[in-house]
Amino acid sequence: MLDTLTFILEKLFLLAHLKLSSLLPPLGAERAEPPLTKRCEREDSLPQPAAASHKFQRGDLLEVPRTLFIHFGIYLGDDRVAHLIPDILPVLTDDSRQIQEMVTNTRLLLGVLSKRASIRVDSVEDFAYGAAILLNAMDKSVRRTPLAGEEVARRAERLVGTVSYSLLWNNCEHFVTYCRYGTAQSLQTDEFCERLKSLIRDQRNVLLTALLGLLSMAYMGISVGTALPAFLVPFTLWMAS
Repeated sequence: MLDTLTFILEKLFLLAHLKLSSLLPPLGAERAEPPLTKRCEREDSLPQPAAASHKFQRGDLLEVPRTLFIHFGIYLGDDRVAHLIPDILPVLTDDSRQIQEMVTNTRLLLGVLSKRASIRVDSVEDFAYGAAILLNAMDKSVRRTPLAGEEVARRAERLVGTVSYSLLWNNCEHFVTYCRYGTAQSLQTDEFCERLKSLIRDQRNVLLTALLGLLSMAYMGISVGTALPAFLVPFTLWMAS
């Protein structure tokens, strides 16, 4: 059962953060206006190895690439990083020693499914998990001036503990943008939602879903289970387009 849930969740991550952008034309291709936000990296924010933590300042925003998404944290000084990560264990036990152990994939996936997470403090090495670290690369992507480093770090420290989690609405990027810029925002979520709206507005998808519905009825026979989605899904897309 866990393997099945893991497979489904991995596909959801893949759809939300990676593959969808490659299936659609760039935003703004149908209109002259540029998108509201765009990921860009500062020329001076070259990837840093985890061992270079002496170069980080208290309140810096750190980000590391994962397989399907980007993970974010706030540097607190003394080789410590505060970051939000899905985790089921704080719901099951109060043993701080167990909770502080590195979060396994099983703990993470069950945390996503149960919508529970921890804002925890780990070493830079554990946070990076072998990946190079980008330093304050989001500063030119967000249209807000970063707060003072000490205020950023204090905000992060005040939030340490168990929190609710949402893949789209309350993730690690919301945490770091609230701490550094004063307003919670996820550029990954914004980009996904904009591309999803573009997908829905494309009327070619109405014809495609209608065709798939007819093929499913031809293959599995006409019944409530096949006929209802075959008409309801194209109709919903048509009304939303």
